[in-house]
Amino acid sequence: MKPTVLSLLTLGLLMALAPFSIDTYLPAFPVMAQQLHTTVSAVAYSLTSFFLGLAVGQLLCGPLLDRFGRKKPLLAGLFLYSLAAVACAYVTEVHWLIGLRFVLAVGGCVGMVASRAMVRDLYQPQEIAGILSTLLLILGISPILAPTVGRLILELAGWRAIFLSMALLSLSLMVLVIRTLPESKPADASISLRPRQILNEYIQVLSSSVFSVHALVAGLASAGLFSFIAGSPQLLMDTYHFSQADFSYAFGFCAGGLVLGSQINRFAHQWKTTPELLRIAGRLQAGFALLLGLLGILDLLTAPLLLLLVFSYLVFHGFINPNATTLALLPFRQNAGSASALAGCLQMILGASFSALVSYFSDGSLLPMIIPMVLASWSGLGLQQLVVHHHASKALEGLPT
Repeated sequence: MKPTVLSLLTLGLLMALAPFSIDTYLPAFPVMAQQLHTTVSAVAYSLTSFFLGLAVGQLLCGPLLDRFGRKKPLLAGLFLYSLAAVACAYVTEVHWLIGLRFVLAVGGCVGMVASRAMVRDLYQPQEIAGILSTLLLILGISPILAPTVGRLILELAGWRAIFLSMALLSLSLMVLVIRTLPESKPADASISLRPRQILNEYIQVLSSSVFSVHALVAGLASAGLFSFIAGSPQLLMDTYHFSQADFSYAFGFCAGGLVLGSQINRFAHQWKTTPELLRIAGRLQAGFALLLGLLGILDLLTAPLLLLLVFSYLVFHGFINPNATTLALLPFRQNAGSASALAGCLQMILGASFSALVSYFSDGSLLPMIIPMVLASWSGLGLQQLVVHHHASKALEGLPT
């Protein structure tokens, strides 16, 4: 299939729906905490429940996408997302918000899984990394625009309207999916939905060393990103005394690093292979993470320096995520939905774990956010060095890069 602007835009928006659901309401945390009679840290647990919902939901929707085709489960997920978003707009207690954010994530995650699986269905192996980088451009624009959009909605109509706008976006995406995307994989009645069969399917996917290594590398990269997302509202607005507007601009600046990295990665494939780009980016990100950690421990991080280092950190996330995901999905075609779901689940489990740690230890200081970012990048680099070269190199021979 030849990619069109509209089809790529739709796939990118599907991939960006869940991150948009995170970034849009971040500026509203203080107001939400006040009106729900709780703390900012308690509201931040709705991020953790969202990440857990993404993890669980992806495991559930992967087999459904392989069994019933891509579009029917996708449309059902978008409809569930719309209902949950409307419900979030009317909560009066924080525990209801935390629970409904879990449901919201279960619906929204179908777009993430389906978009990756459809890319695997529709394009040749040598095209996938470039297509994913294009989608990552749209994904990267989301955190640049979303906090500003959320802040404007907050100022004009209150935080509840933010969730109503999420519902409207999801309904609009349903129309785009129906009108612009082909059914990339027909329904397959031979695929069983019995729990034991689904478990065996996931075990088969995990048995691929190529998949397991690169899915974990992508997951650790996401864990570093989510650590920043979870820690930045309290750190920037409470500790550095950023206004809601300043926070939106600062968050968008940092997210611009992800956009820049993903687009450089897109063109860098003309000179380097996918595994080479992954290794180079992993080393450079680990270097910036180490600098971030050392300056944080020494209490030498001013707000501009912190934002500059996080920007640089996220530039290399723009390399690591699409390249690691590409290598993880390459061995699979028939069960690309399950492979995409499991890869996404691993990313969300790690993201939820790291964001929960940030929320739990958050005290307004730098270290609860920075240390998880350092651990994530160095763990990913260590995994590449210790495992890829020794256990997965033979499996990679002959795979397109």
